[in-house]
Amino acid sequence: MGALRTLAADTQVTWAGTRSFSPVPAVTGYHRASFPLSLRFERLFLRVTKQYLPHVARLCLISTFLEDGIRMWFQWSEQRDYIDTTWNCGYLLASSFVFLNLLGQLTGCILVLSRNFVQYACFGLFGIIALQTIAYSILWDLKFLMRNLALGGGLLLLLAESRSEGKSMFAGVPTMRESSPKQYMQLGGRVLLVLMFMTLLHFDASFFSILQNIVGTALMILVAIGFKTKLAALTLVVWLFAINVYFNAFWTIPVYKPMHDFLKYDFFQTMSVIGGLLLVVALGPGGVSMDEKKKEW
Repeated sequence: MGALRTLAADTQVTWAGTRSFSPVPAVTGYHRASFPLSLRFERLFLRVTKQYLPHVARLCLISTFLEDGIRMWFQWSEQRDYIDTTWNCGYLLASSFVFLNLLGQLTGCILVLSRNFVQYACFGLFGIIALQTIAYSILWDLKFLMRNLALGGGLLLLLAESRSEGKSMFAGVPTMRESSPKQYMQLGGRVLLVLMFMTLLHFDASFFSILQNIVGTALMILVAIGFKTKLAALTLVVWLFAINVYFNAFWTIPVYKPMHDFLKYDFFQTMSVIGGLLLVVALGPGGVSMDEKKKEW
C-alpha cells in the first residue's frame, strides 16, 4: 500500500484525461550523469533564456521587413523609378507600389512587436513577400527565391506561435491534442527555413568547404525532420550568425556604393531566418516531428 501511495503521488491526471509523471524534485549526481551533455546544455540554455528568447526571435524575424520599410522611405524616388522603368507602369502605380510596401511592412512590424493582430500582420507580410518576388523578378533568381521562401517559413512559425498564444487564453479548459493546422505550420516553417542554408553551400574541393557542407547538411536534415531539433536549430543560429557578420558586413562599405545596399539587404534577411530558428528553439518542433514521436515510443 505504501508503494502504491508513493506511485500515486508521483503521477497526476491532466484535464485531457492522460496520465503524466510530475517533474523529479531533485536531480542527483546519478541522474545528472544519465543525461547526455547536449541535452543538459539545451535545458540550461532554455531555462536561462526562456523569458526573453521569444522576444529576441520576433525582433530578428521582422528585422528585414523593418529595414526594408525604412529604406522605402529614404529611397522613395529610386524605388519608384526602378519599378516604373522595369514594368513601364507609370508614375502613379510605381508610387503606389512603394507606398504599399512601406505601409504594409512597418505596420506589420509594429503589430508583431506589440502582439496585436499578429495573424493579420503575418498574412500582410506574406503578401509583401509575394509582391516583391514578382516586382523585383526574384521568381527567376533561384538563390533569392529560396531565401524568400525561408523568410516565409519564419512567418509560418510566427503564425503558429500566435495560435498557441490564443489557445493559452483558455487555460484550464479540457482540450484535445494540439490542432493539426499548427503542427503543419511548424513543419512547413522548419522545412522552408533550411532553404536558406542550401544557398550557403559551396561546391569546391577545399577541406573547409567540404566539412562545412557535410555539417551544414546534417543540421538542416535534423531541423527538417524534427530530430534533436532545438539543439540543431541553436547550432545553426550560431553558424549562420557568424557567416552573416563575416560575409555581409555592410557597415564596412561606403553608403554610396551599390554593394552597401546589397549586403545590408542580405544581412537583415539572414537575421530574419535566424529569428525563425530561434522560434524553433523556443517553441520546439511541433507535433509532426521525430522528437514528438519519440515520446510515444
